[in-house]
Amino acid sequence: MTQQIEEPELSGVRNFRDVGGLPTSDGRRVKTGRLFRSGHLAHATETDAEFLASLGLHTVFDFRNNADHALEGPDVELPGVRNVNIPLSDPADGREFWKMVRDGDLDQLRSILGDGKAAARMTNSYRGIIKHRTIEHSRVVHALAEDSVPALLHCAAGKDRAGLSIAVTLLALGVEREAIVADYLESNAPHRRYRVRRSGEQVEARSPEAMELLAPLFDARAEYLEAAFDTIDGYWGGVDRYLAEGLGLTPETLGRLRERLLD
Repeated sequence: MTQQIEEPELSGVRNFRDVGGLPTSDGRRVKTGRLFRSGHLAHATETDAEFLASLGLHTVFDFRNNADHALEGPDVELPGVRNVNIPLSDPADGREFWKMVRDGDLDQLRSILGDGKAAARMTNSYRGIIKHRTIEHSRVVHALAEDSVPALLHCAAGKDRAGLSIAVTLLALGVEREAIVADYLESNAPHRRYRVRRSGEQVEARSPEAMELLAPLFDARAEYLEAAFDTIDGYWGGVDRYLAEGLGLTPETLGRLRERLLD
């Protein structure tokens, strides 16, 4: 196995990690130094960028949409690295919702997030991405099988859209679901979590109640990823059919993917 890349302390990039080392059902492991995940790179410092450039990346996949780019900015440029933007949500999806998350008062937050609405929104989002974004996921996995590794996959927080894209890739590699969930839950570590932005000046803007209402949006919860797996099983009839019929992956393509990414 290639040497595990030591996780750096990046000051402007959240939730970065190497996915290498995860086990497959046939006893192999994901190669280290080939597949990375993180939050957005818009705020990467010069030191962060130097580290990222040292990874020898071929491609950075950015799953953010136009609203994300307007809020956070474009990724930093890394020399010799191809940047591919594949939005995994509609450009207008949630713009007003996320504005309310940032600016809304407690009554508004209670209305849109209380009584389990926030967690239900996340679960439905995961189901919807698996069901309706097969073209995007197919594009990513095919690219990884052909010429795009080493690759970094990211969205805004590196948890949801990137998390699902990593999960789909790992399923294609034959990684056990338990290991995929365990890697996904690493996004809950305090140093990895997305910094919640609340623009209200009132004391209540970041009150314990406000943060509790927001928590389901920024947590990595096993139930979210399990909802995605349930959709693969229920809607597609299992992983093999999802990969073949949903993503259009042939045995030959899967073989190339596994050759590139597995020890």
